Amino acid sequence: MPAKPGPLDLVKRVRRGDHAAASRALTIVVNDAADCEALAKEFFKSSGSAQKVGVSGPPGAGKSSLTGRLIAHYRAKKLKVGVLMVDPSSSISGGAFLGDRLRVMEHATDPGVFIRSLASRGMIGGLTYAIFGAIHVLETLGCDKILIETVGTGQDEVEIASVADTVLYVTTPAMGDEIQAMKAGAMEIGDIFVVNKADLAGKDKAVADLKAALGLGHSAGQAQKPWEPPVLATSAKTGEGIPELASVLDGHWAHLRKSGEGRARLKGQHATELQFWIQRRVIKSALDRVTDKILEDMVSRKTDPGSVGRRLLEAR
Repeated sequence: MPAKPGPLDLVKRVRRGDHAAASRALTIVVNDAADCEALAKEFFKSSGSAQKVGVSGPPGAGKSSLTGRLIAHYRAKKLKVGVLMVDPSSSISGGAFLGDRLRVMEHATDPGVFIRSLASRGMIGGLTYAIFGAIHVLETLGCDKILIETVGTGQDEVEIASVADTVLYVTTPAMGDEIQAMKAGAMEIGDIFVVNKADLAGKDKAVADLKAALGLGHSAGQAQKPWEPPVLATSAKTGEGIPELASVLDGHWAHLRKSGEGRARLKGQHATELQFWIQRRVIKSALDRVTDKILEDMVSRKTDPGSVGRRLLEAR
C-alpha cells in the first residue's frame, strides 16, 4: 500500500499548479487540521508575490459582477487569478451562505482561475481568521492577482485594509447621502473608488460627489500625495470602464513596489496575521479548559466570566 503523501509533497504539487492539491491544502489551513502548521510554514515563503486586491463596499453595489469582469480581463492577459470570497456564515454549522455567486463562478472551470468561498465564522470586519493562510496557498499556486471579496456589510469592512495591498471600494450612483457615512471608515482606507452600475442615471453626479468628499484636487502650491485615490465609473453589466480600472490597479501595484509603502503594507499585513494566529490559539486554548463545573459555578453565581477568563489566561 503506498505511503500517504506528506505535507511537503502537497506543497510541491501546489507549486506545480495542481488545483486539487491547492483545494486540499486550503481545507487543511482553513480548518486548522493536522499538518496545518507545517503547511503554513512552507506556504508563507511565497508571501508578497501577488497583488492582493480587496473588493469591498455596501450590499448591492455589484462587487461579485465587477470581480467577474476583472477575472475575464486578467485571463485575456494570460494572468493567473485567485479569488477568495468571504461570506456570512451560519452560527451553527459555520458554513458559508453565499458560495454560489454566479458572475464569479462562471470562471470556475478555467484552469487559470482558482475560486474559494470562505466562511467568516462570526468574525467582524468582513474577514475570516483563515484569510492569510488561504492567501499564501494561492500565492504558492502562482497566482498573479488575488481578488478578495468581503462579506458586504459596508462600514465594518475597513479591516480589509490590513489584508489587501490595494483596497477597491465599490458603490453605485444610487448611494445618495451614503458618502457622509463612508467618511467615517471606508473612505480612509480605499485606494481606488468605483462607481459601479454606470449604465444607470446619476453616474456623473456620484463620481463628482465622491471626488469632492475625498478632497481630490489641490490648490496652487499644495503638495500632491504619493498616491491620489482615483474615482472611476464602471458597469459590470456592459463592461464599461473595466480596462481602465485594471490599468489603475496595475498602477497602484507598481506604485507600491517602487515606493516604501509596499514594504510598509506588507509589514502591517504580517503584524495582522500574527495577531490573528495568537488570538485564534489563545482563545482555543482557553475554551478547551472550560469545564462543566466552571459553567455550573457561573450558573449558581459562585463566579463570573471575568474571574474565570482571567484565571484561564493566567494559567497558560
